[in-house]
Amino acid sequence: MKNTIYVGLIAGLLFFNCKENQKKNETIKVVANTQTTTKEKPELKIIPIEHATTVLEWGDIVVYVDPVGGAKAFENQKQPDLILITDIHGDHLSVETLEALNTKKAKIIVPQAVADKIPSEFTPQLDVLNNGENKERYGITIEAIPMYNLRKEALKFHEKGRGNGYVLNMNGQRIYFSGDTEDIPEMRALKNIDKAFVCMNLPYTMTEESAASAVLEFQPEQVYPYHYRGRPDVSDVAKFKNLVNGANPDIEVIQLDWYPNDTF
Repeated sequence: MKNTIYVGLIAGLLFFNCKENQKKNETIKVVANTQTTTKEKPELKIIPIEHATTVLEWGDIVVYVDPVGGAKAFENQKQPDLILITDIHGDHLSVETLEALNTKKAKIIVPQAVADKIPSEFTPQLDVLNNGENKERYGITIEAIPMYNLRKEALKFHEKGRGNGYVLNMNGQRIYFSGDTEDIPEMRALKNIDKAFVCMNLPYTMTEESAASAVLEFQPEQVYPYHYRGRPDVSDVAKFKNLVNGANPDIEVIQLDWYPNDTF
């Protein structure tokens, strides 16, 4: 009788262990399947042209941001699929550049104030986005973010509601272009930004201190200071980097050459 009990106990233990091992193996398989079905993030290539003008090659999509400088500035670039224009000023909107480029296949994302200044021949290509609106094009969701001045003496430059900053979303990546702005609440409230292009030039936008303060609040993984030439001075990008990394060394500050034709 005792032998029978012992045999039963041993068999039960073996069965229990087998079931536990089976559960562990099943759990590992589920995790492995989840990892293999996760889509890889598309490669992003960032090409600074000048000041605010930028080209992104994001997977198979080519994005122009604030194309200025005529055809010559883009002579080595691929034809755009998507064009984003932030504001009406000449360092962001250049009708001459739009007319000089081959934009036939491109959708052009603009705020209403910019749309009002673009010739009617481009109307079929325009998507008008106002602050807070979004649109999906070529697998990229574009969010229109406010951009405006806060300082009383600068309110004449960028009024609230006229221009757009943009957040681009694709496959879980979020890229922010500030446009011309100060450290507004809408910037500070941004979430889950992978790469942020942040302006800093007086008297038109903000100081290095204001830019750093905003970045430290919304905490992008990487920040690219751009649009940092003012009148007459050029913002101190090294100072901005020290302010950011002195408070949060985990935010990577990346400086690209936005003024290849100038010497400072």
